[in-house]
Amino acid sequence: MSTNPPPDSPPPPSQIRILTLNCWGLKYLAKHRYQRLSEIGRQLALASPAPEIVGLQECWTLQDYESIRQQTRHILPHGKFYHGGIWGAGLAILSRWPIEEASMYGYPLNGRPTAFFRGDWYVGKGVACARIRFGPSAHSVAEVFCTHLHAPYEREPNDSYLCHRTAQAWEIAKLMRGAAERGHLVIGLGDFNMLPSSFAHQLIQAHAPVRDAWQVIHPDSSVGAAIDPVEKKRNKPIPTAELNLRVNGATCDGRFNTWRWTKKEQKLLLKGKEITVDPQEECPRGKRLDYIFVGDGGYPPAFPPARWKVDSVRISMTERHPTLRCSLSDHFAVEAVISCPSGGEDDMSSTATPAGLQGKKAPNASLAPDTYDRIIDMIDVYARRERSQRRWRLAHFVLSVVVSIGCFVGVWWTGNHLPYVAFILVLVSTLNFGAGILDGLIGGLFMTSELRALREFEWEVRNAKQLVEQTS
Repeated sequence: MSTNPPPDSPPPPSQIRILTLNCWGLKYLAKHRYQRLSEIGRQLALASPAPEIVGLQECWTLQDYESIRQQTRHILPHGKFYHGGIWGAGLAILSRWPIEEASMYGYPLNGRPTAFFRGDWYVGKGVACARIRFGPSAHSVAEVFCTHLHAPYEREPNDSYLCHRTAQAWEIAKLMRGAAERGHLVIGLGDFNMLPSSFAHQLIQAHAPVRDAWQVIHPDSSVGAAIDPVEKKRNKPIPTAELNLRVNGATCDGRFNTWRWTKKEQKLLLKGKEITVDPQEECPRGKRLDYIFVGDGGYPPAFPPARWKVDSVRISMTERHPTLRCSLSDHFAVEAVISCPSGGEDDMSSTATPAGLQGKKAPNASLAPDTYDRIIDMIDVYARRERSQRRWRLAHFVLSVVVSIGCFVGVWWTGNHLPYVAFILVLVSTLNFGAGILDGLIGGLFMTSELRALREFEWEVRNAKQLVEQTS
C-alpha cells in the first residue's frame, strides 16, 4: 500500500516542542491546588512558542485536568486523562495532533499498602501511553510515555524502594524500546524521582535507544544536588541558583521555588511581602528529577540511524502565581525542542549520527553482564525481605485467631459476673482480630502477588543476560 500523503495533507513538522511538569495537584493536601493548576493551564495557553506535546504528573483530579484542557484547547486540542489505582494515576497527556491510541500500563511493583502515609501503592503508578500521529507517513508517529516513578525515601543504595524503582525503570525502558523498534519516534517524559547519576537513569538509557535530552545539550551538568556525595566527588563549586536552572536543569528543591523556602519566608510571601531571590545565591539542594528522553530508529546497525535530534532544552514554568506569589508547583517544567529535517518522513538513506551521540560510541542493544548481576542481587535481597515479612504477617494472623478465641472463652466465663471485663475482652478480641485479618490479607495476597511479580522480573533479567552471553 502506498504511503504517499493525499494532495491536501499538511506536511509533517520539522520541529516538535515537548514539555513535562509535575503539577503537585494532591487533592486536600497540596496548598492552593485549584488556583495553582488553573494558572498552570493559563501559562501553557499563553506560552510562545506553544508546546505541542505536554505530559503532566500529579494532576490527580478530573476537575483540574478539565480546567487545563479548557484553557489550552486552542493549541492542544487533543488530550487524555488517565485513570488508574485507588486514588488515580495523576497522569495526563496533551497534544497538538490526534491521539490514535492510549493505554495505562500499571507497574507490577509499586510500593506497599502498609505505607499508606506515603501513598505510592494507592495511586496506581504506571506509564501513560499515547500514540500520536503528526504526519501522514507511516514513520510520522510518536509514541509518548508519561510516568511518575516511585519516590525515594532514603538515599541510594540504602533506599528500601530501590528495587521498585529499578523494576519500573526496566518496564518503561522496555516499552520505549519496543516503540523504537517499530520505527516510531519515542518520547519518554515525567517525574522519574531519580538523579542523573542513579542506577535507574543508567538502566533506561542502556535498555532503550533513548537519550536524556538535558545531557545531550549539557553533558557536563550536575549528577545530583551539590550536597549529594556523588556530586561532591566531582569537586565542582556549589552552583548558583541561576546556574542550577540554566545549566544543571534543577527542577526540584532549588532556591527559586517558593515551596522549598522556610515556613517563615512562605508566611511572609502569603502576607503580601515580595521576596526576591538573588540569582547568584548558592543553591546546594537544587537537583534534577524530571526528564525528557528522546529516541528513534533503534540500535544501529540493526536498525536505521536516528533521524530526530535534540535542538534545545530549558527549565520553564518558573513564573509565580500572579496573586498568591507562590511557585506554580513544587517542581519546575522541562521543555525540549527536537527536530528532523524530513519531519519523520521515510528516509532510510540517512546516515546521520543518532541524536546526542556525536563523538560517542553508539549504544549496544544490551546491558553489561555485571549490570544484570547487580539487578538480580537487588531482586534477591528484596525478595528475602518480603518472604520474611510474609511469614511474620501470616504468623500474626494465626496468633490473632488464637487470641480472639481465648477472649471469647473469657467472655463466656465472666460475662454474668464481671460485665466490664467481658466488654474489655470483646473489644480486645475485635481489635486484635481486625489487625490480624489485615496482616493476613497483606501477607497472603499482596506479598504473594509481589513475590510473583519479582519472579517475572528476575526471569526477564536472567533471560536478557543469557541472550547477551550467547551473542558475545
